[in-house]
Amino acid sequence: MTDRKQIGKLAELAALVRDQRLELLRLAAERKATTERLIAGLDQPGTDSVPAVAAARAELAYRSWADQRRRELSRLLAAQLAECEKRRDAARLAFGRAEVLDKLRNGKK
Repeated sequence: MTDRKQIGKLAELAALVRDQRLELLRLAAERKATTERLIAGLDQPGTDSVPAVAAARAELAYRSWADQRRRELSRLLAAQLAECEKRRDAARLAFGRAEVLDKLRNGKK
């Protein structure tokens, strides 16, 4: 196989890796966005139509549950942010490799 054919094959493989890494980044960002929406959705629900004592109890119970849930989601979000950063770095590297090999294949500088 000639050098030109080898570079062409490498460029094709690099493009496939790039596309895969970009898809992994997209999926990670989607999971992160879902978690962010869940955290935002923990705002206190309305208790306007409930008697004052029951509303106070419900508010206290909900606040306790929401605080615990917010802590869980915050830990999950931190892990997802780290995953997004890792995926972004991998996608950048794959993108750069694909670009260089494409330029070599096409004889551009």
